[in-house]
Amino acid sequence: MRVLSLLALLALWQLAAVAAGNPSFVPAPRAVWDQLVLLSTTHDGVRGYSGHLLVEHLAISLRRILIGSALGVGAGLALGVVLGTVPWIRLVAEPAVTFVRALPPLAYFSLLIIWFGIDETPKLWLLAIAALPPVAVATAAAVHGAPTGLVEAARALGASRRDVIKDVVLPAALPEIFTGVRLAVGVAYSSVVAAETVNGVPGIGGMVRDAQRYLQTDVVVLGLLAIGLSGLLIDGLLRVAENRLIPWRGRV
Repeated sequence: MRVLSLLALLALWQLAAVAAGNPSFVPAPRAVWDQLVLLSTTHDGVRGYSGHLLVEHLAISLRRILIGSALGVGAGLALGVVLGTVPWIRLVAEPAVTFVRALPPLAYFSLLIIWFGIDETPKLWLLAIAALPPVAVATAAAVHGAPTGLVEAARALGASRRDVIKDVVLPAALPEIFTGVRLAVGVAYSSVVAAETVNGVPGIGGMVRDAQRYLQTDVVVLGLLAIGLSGLLIDGLLRVAENRLIPWRGRV
């Protein structure tokens, strides 16, 4: 069924390209394929796009996403545990987390550029800030909703506050936390093009933005496909890790 749906999608894409009649508006699948071959090799002394192969652009963007997501997830986990276990901090800090989550990445990227320049630092900060709120909110809700009976039983057996959090609250909250992590990585992926709007080449998002300036729609579509397919792969790996690390999900 998936193969048939993919073939149907390609057929609709081809029909849309023929109906549009303008490759700068809707490039045909063959044009995107030709760009894939062109940007993955060296032709007439030109190597890929702006001197970097497509896989290199993608690898650099994935590196930025990995570092930014790791920073955002780590900070979100710590903040979420605090929000979920200390009521007065939750009351004070939760509106700020919700405020940041509502901001589109481009809204504060200009401020990050003013503070940190145009190199790697503002890009990593942008991805980290974008990834933090989903994890913090999911962790806080999961920790706050930990089974009261288990917590009270652990305390009755002499467990300290730290032991209760480590051995009872976090294992019970892990399924929801992992959902927040997957959402955070997705948000970081959706923010990579924004992160690479300034000095983003090499980088898949920077390549897309640069190709857009010159109406290279086939390169833009190729870049979007590369981002989307790599995102599916990463999400699949996260699902596998979730099944391995949280085998009790949905069973208790």
